[in-house]
Amino acid sequence: MADGGWSWTARLLFLVVVVAWGLNYPFVNVGLHDASPLWLATLRASFGAIAILAIVTPMRAWGRLDARGRRDALLLGIPNTALFFGLWFVAAQSVLPGFAAVVIYTFPLWVALLSAPVLGQRLGVGHGLSVALGFVGVALISQIWAVAGGGVAIAPLVELLAAAIAWAIGTVLFQRRFHRDELPEANAFQLFGGAAALLVATLVIAPTPLPHPSVTLWITVLWLGVLGTAVAYAIWFRLLGQTRAATLSAYVFLVPVVALAASAILFGERLSIVQLSGVALVLLSIYGIARVPREGNRQAASEPTPTKSTSSGG
Repeated sequence: MADGGWSWTARLLFLVVVVAWGLNYPFVNVGLHDASPLWLATLRASFGAIAILAIVTPMRAWGRLDARGRRDALLLGIPNTALFFGLWFVAAQSVLPGFAAVVIYTFPLWVALLSAPVLGQRLGVGHGLSVALGFVGVALISQIWAVAGGGVAIAPLVELLAAAIAWAIGTVLFQRRFHRDELPEANAFQLFGGAAALLVATLVIAPTPLPHPSVTLWITVLWLGVLGTAVAYAIWFRLLGQTRAATLSAYVFLVPVVALAASAILFGERLSIVQLSGVALVLLSIYGIARVPREGNRQAASEPTPTKSTSSGG
């Protein structure tokens, strides 16, 4: 499949990924009725890690990493999965899914900023403008000027931004550490590392109350762990083998749109005109970051989020 023309199969598969990641956000809010944030995050990571075994094994992707590579992948599970899931799920107690998705998906802005010091990829003028546009959008969404008047819950906003930054840090470090043929195995190890870190944190920080084993909880965990993590990334890896990551990443901005639509239907979430304007700016910013080539080598540098596939997904 050439970059310029996707097959209908590829379009359908990409649609599955976007819908799966977008619906993760309302599923988190549903799951919080039966489990605390840290327990729900632990369950998602654990189910995702187990499910990824069934996907990576038939791919014959094991054995690409040496002992040091496996160790590094396990450690990168801390920012990529443990901090990302943990902070997001804690914040989800206080905000609706659409808001959470838009703030989390400032992730490409942080990747763009971190790419220069970590990966040595210089930002061009277009990228700089896109990043600035994105932060204006975040300010409009959060209505940061209303903090003094009590109109904004600042704690969940900070937690969501920290989750996005942790995800971005894990992503750029993955890009620096692993080659593309190592990504499936590295992703599996980082999920196991993240799940282990979350379990330890949960047992130390908030071991009780234990999750209530309802049908709703198991459906939620199966969605988040199996479809929203393992299956979605198996599809993403397949698409990465057929087209450039930048081509895919340019349309990942649709994920918060799906989350906002689902939250509006399920939770009645409504954003103000100012916040909707901020959403539009963030989406334009993310699209611009993915589409505008960086300075230097166009082929290598035009992929601002090439390791989106190495993290745990939205």
